[in-house]
Amino acid sequence: MPLYLGVMSGTSLDGLDIALIEQGARLTLLATHYIPMPEPLRAALLGLCVSGPDEIARAALAEAEWVRLAAEGIEHLLQAQQLAPSAIRAIGSHGQTIRHEPARGFTVQIGNPALLAELTGISVVGDFRRRDVAAGGQGAPLVPAFHETLFETQGERLAVLNVGGFSNLSLIERDHPVRGFDCGPGNVLLDAWINDKHGRSYDAGGAWAASGKVIPALLNSLLGDRFFAGTGPKSTGREVFNLPWLRRHLARQPAYADEDVQATLLELTARSIVSSLQAAQQDTQALLVCGGGAHNTALMSRLTQLLPNARVSSTAVSGVDPDWVEAMAFAWLAHCCLEGIAGNRPSVTGAKGLRVLGAIYPA
Repeated sequence: MPLYLGVMSGTSLDGLDIALIEQGARLTLLATHYIPMPEPLRAALLGLCVSGPDEIARAALAEAEWVRLAAEGIEHLLQAQQLAPSAIRAIGSHGQTIRHEPARGFTVQIGNPALLAELTGISVVGDFRRRDVAAGGQGAPLVPAFHETLFETQGERLAVLNVGGFSNLSLIERDHPVRGFDCGPGNVLLDAWINDKHGRSYDAGGAWAASGKVIPALLNSLLGDRFFAGTGPKSTGREVFNLPWLRRHLARQPAYADEDVQATLLELTARSIVSSLQAAQQDTQALLVCGGGAHNTALMSRLTQLLPNARVSSTAVSGVDPDWVEAMAFAWLAHCCLEGIAGNRPSVTGAKGLRVLGAIYPA
């Protein structure tokens, strides 16, 4: 059975996830490796999410550093599994998103697949999003097609929720094409606020948010953003939801306790997910959660409260580790590219039709 590697670093910029899968009649996760993002690289990548001087050179240097980090992680995983590079058919590398503006006709992921192929001696499939954008789509989210492959046999009105920096939903029902869209901020504002106030990279378990109280006036102001009024297909990113966006809303309000702002941001994440889900899929029977948000106890509890008629749980209950779903997805997308299988879904992205995604860089 062919083996593939998937490399993913998401909008949270916490690190690189590397997953080794076997693609047979069923997809099997064989091994994983995680590399924390070095702080200087994280800062460089965050700096590329907004306009600034010498962007082209800074992007080239940052992506070379990102690729070297990925190559080191791949080497570590292969050594641990006693596998030669020749045993891997291809690497599916998502790269790092630094800009995502499909309304203006572009999305940018840096990750230099040519250099990754050179350093690893393994063929690389990269640049997955731009073909969908070229076909009139959002280029995101791309994981619903993979979610459909993993979970379509469960035979109920199922939603799969990925909560990374941003949250996105996949809606899976028997005899219906999978649907999906971004809901809004996942962890991105929660992480930014706790970093700004306490210097921590994330709110472990949502404990700080749980210590505060939701501020209704602030929540209503945040939910008034026009992104939340739209229906799918839709996607978003740091271009829309960021710390300056939050501060603009706070500037119109009285002074609030920092923990209450954090509680309100968690409520924003939960409410935007649930309102999106209820508008798009009636009577959801199960919500499976993956990504870092699956470990946020406060968020999971709030989702359970807001969806009393649905079973809310981690994807682990279906045998899929929530931490590795996205890395697995890009390994699978590499397989699809090499086999000529469409990796997008027009019902998700709004593209003109099915498209084979990715560009191939032979070893």
